[in-house]
Amino acid sequence: MSPLLEVTNLSVAYGAIEAVRDVSFSVAEGQIVSLIGSNGAGKTTTLRTISGLLRPKSGTVRFEDQPIEKLPAHTILGRGIAHCPEGRRLFGRMTVEENLHLGAYVRKDNGVAADMSRVYDLFPVLGQRRHQKAGLFSGGEQQMLAIGRAMMSKPRLLMLDEPSMGLSPIMTQRIFDTIRELQSQGTTILLVEQNALAALALSDRGYVVDLGRTTLEGPGRDLLADQRVRAAYLGEG
Repeated sequence: MSPLLEVTNLSVAYGAIEAVRDVSFSVAEGQIVSLIGSNGAGKTTTLRTISGLLRPKSGTVRFEDQPIEKLPAHTILGRGIAHCPEGRRLFGRMTVEENLHLGAYVRKDNGVAADMSRVYDLFPVLGQRRHQKAGLFSGGEQQMLAIGRAMMSKPRLLMLDEPSMGLSPIMTQRIFDTIRELQSQGTTILLVEQNALAALALSDRGYVVDLGRTTLEGPGRDLLADQRVRAAYLGEG
């Protein structure tokens, strides 16, 4: 059975600078898969390429066994891949409800209202403050809204880029609990996260990206126990 997402020998350049050199990984349906690595390793560039915001120099991206690396971003979103970007990228002058409606702009079905209710069930504070502007929210509340907006496209694959960035430990745990809950509800997750310990503990499978290349892979728990990973990303000698 083919994986839901398969990235093979992906290389991406910003002009003459090659940010991703030879990244390969796959995501099976129903899994949480994490990409970990230092700043500048190419993780965010990889997600931006999968979602169609960047074009690869070489390599392939296949979703449901179909090539998507040459498709425009809105088509990829419509195929079922949602990208919750680093930094949240909300529309601060728009309300919670308006931001959520924007997340559903590619949809033609009649289930938008039901899915908005699902987001409010997942994040009750958003329902309570649905008519308030997103720019007035705390970092944790904005992250909830960013995830909710991505979920409004009804994705089969949800890509999360640094969802815990800038959050308190309590809010970070809340976000990771939500990721696990989304998986239990049937959403496949591709996670980029600086908190390697939390990401690998949560993940069915993990990949280490270093200097634009995939250097290690395995079940999340196995990578968590790998001394090379612990030395490089968890600060252990």
